[in-house]
Order: sequence, then C-alpha cells, then structure tokens
Amino acid sequence: MKKVLFGISGVLCVVALGWVLMANNLMMSNYFSPKQEAVRRKVFEQSKAYNQGMIQELQNMRFEYIQAKPEQQTALRSIILHRAADYPADSMPVDLYAFIQELEK
Repeated sequence: MKKVLFGISGVLCVVALGWVLMANNLMMSNYFSPKQEAVRRKVFEQSKAYNQGMIQELQNMRFEYIQAKPEQQTALRSIILHRAADYPADSMPVDLYAFIQELEK
C-alpha cells in the first residue's frame, strides 16, 4: 500500500514539476520575446539590404510620381510620405530627401 501511495505521489510530483517549468517558460517568453524581437528589428533596419531596398523603393516611387497624372499624384504623395516617415532623413541621398521635403509642403 505504501508503495502505491509513494508511486502516485511521485507521479503527481513529476506532473507538478512539469507544470511549474512550463509556467516559468511561459513567463520568461512573455518577458524576453518582445525584447528579442525589438533587437532583431533594430539590427534588420541597420542592415545594408534594408537601407538599399528602402532607398530604391523611394526612388522608384519618385519616378512614378513624376510620371503620374495630377489625380494620381495625390494618392502617390500620401503613400510616399507614409513609407518615408519612419526612415531617417540622414540615410537618404540628398536629391531624394529634397523630393520628400517638397512633398511635405
């Protein structure tokens, strides 16, 4: 009888330990995951590929804006300003920065 109770209590202890470890893992993930993602995003935004891609995309949008009809330019203006809003101005070429400044007026 003692062996059965000892066996059941052992199983319950293992289950409880597993539950505590899973709860700890969940709490740790809840705390650290947003911080890890913020660091990954920051590293990505500082990468050469991201910067070259953003500049190329904005330059393509500028080209489309110049070729567009006036009613299309209104929509493109909004899109271009939205895309350029979070991109640092000091990372842009001078001509692209001047174009963005002109659109903001």
